Amino acid sequence: MLNKFLFKQVDNTSLVLFRVFFGLLICLEGFGAILTGWVKRTFIDPDFTFTFIGFEWLQPLPGNGMYFYFALMGICGFFVMIGYKYRWNMGIFTIMWTCAYLMQKTSYNNHYYLLILLCIFMWIVPAHHYLSVDAKRNPAIKKNYIPNWCLWIFILQLFIVYTYASVAKMYPDWISGEVPKNLIGGRRNLPIVGEFLQQNWIYYVLTYVGIAFDLLIIPLLLWKRTRVFIFCCAVVFHLFNSFILHIGIFPYLSLALCIFFFEPETIRNIFLKKKEIYTGNEVILSPYRNIIIPIFALYFISQILLPLRHWTFQDDVLWTEEGHRLSWRMMLRSKTGYVQLRIVDKNSGVTTYVNPASYTTPKQSQRIAVKPDMLWQFVQFVEEEFAKEGKEVRIYAEGRAKVNNHSYQQLFDPTVDLAAEEWSHFSHHTWILPFKSKYQHLKSTSKK
Repeated sequence: MLNKFLFKQVDNTSLVLFRVFFGLLICLEGFGAILTGWVKRTFIDPDFTFTFIGFEWLQPLPGNGMYFYFALMGICGFFVMIGYKYRWNMGIFTIMWTCAYLMQKTSYNNHYYLLILLCIFMWIVPAHHYLSVDAKRNPAIKKNYIPNWCLWIFILQLFIVYTYASVAKMYPDWISGEVPKNLIGGRRNLPIVGEFLQQNWIYYVLTYVGIAFDLLIIPLLLWKRTRVFIFCCAVVFHLFNSFILHIGIFPYLSLALCIFFFEPETIRNIFLKKKEIYTGNEVILSPYRNIIIPIFALYFISQILLPLRHWTFQDDVLWTEEGHRLSWRMMLRSKTGYVQLRIVDKNSGVTTYVNPASYTTPKQSQRIAVKPDMLWQFVQFVEEEFAKEGKEVRIYAEGRAKVNNHSYQQLFDPTVDLAAEEWSHFSHHTWILPFKSKYQHLKSTSKK
């Protein structure tokens, strides 16, 4: 039964067209990162780059090298779009984008992680067997059908992403309208709509529409009766996010992915009127099915479990950040804070203070003050700098932070020598102080 579902041959119109849109978007992502100054701000200007812990060996290319790096990704994206040497260009882009993602996290975005996963999917599916330079040069590969699993991996991935994004919003700060208010409040100066968006009812509409849309979009796209309606809603929703919140290619990527839910005839009649529709119902079992099925089973099990891992850590993920990444917790909070390092020479006892801004960009300094892993990495860097001068030091972090509209409070224990602490990916760090929620205060007050 499973083999019949996964390996039944279906029309490939949606996958072929998605390849064109996907190639265009990753091409724009590569060149756009250069033209908007993102590459300069993220990779060239900083003297110190915060990689993912364990990937310190991945460092930006020196000088203007990262401009060429992203230009090459843009070129690969263009070749993916036209289907020229598709496997090679899709593979090169996937590896380069993954490396760029891992070599910096100051500008971390869940959408960047999603793009890695989609790139891997696109690398392995035969999206170049029609409407491509490759198929024109080698007619033997030209086909108008694909195995059913090539479509359903995208649908299942989207279901996981949207569902977890919705569930993550179901917490007091979001439900009260506080988070949407903070997000939209920073857009007051937008022309025409800036002031209009500051009305209280707008905040509550965004609050509950955000939860409902993420929770229902995939089921409603799968149901034929509601497909067109929810797609129209998706257009409005994602264009709003694009123009108001400025979140890159993600809104357009999400709209392009909706192609997988429409019938091939519908897609063909709009975009590819000359393409023949596959009407067969053949099941072609892959000789690698005994490998393919377990691999995808393990992959999707991991995708289901990864967003839940923050429950294995002590305290609130909004505060500790432990388990935040790779979990589809998108645009859920704003954090601000300040921190300085107290450096104590082990031999002389002399104390000096270091402001992160002395070594990092303003954006990096903001992240150091509120993200424990980045603070820990910066501490290791500072310890190495003092070691170059022949000094052994203890390093303590002094500062305060706040989440959303909660009060400022200490995030890091100022009595712990962070230079002597090890980083663990799988256990709570006790030098991250407990979060004191304003709701806990209200609850204790009401009991009195």
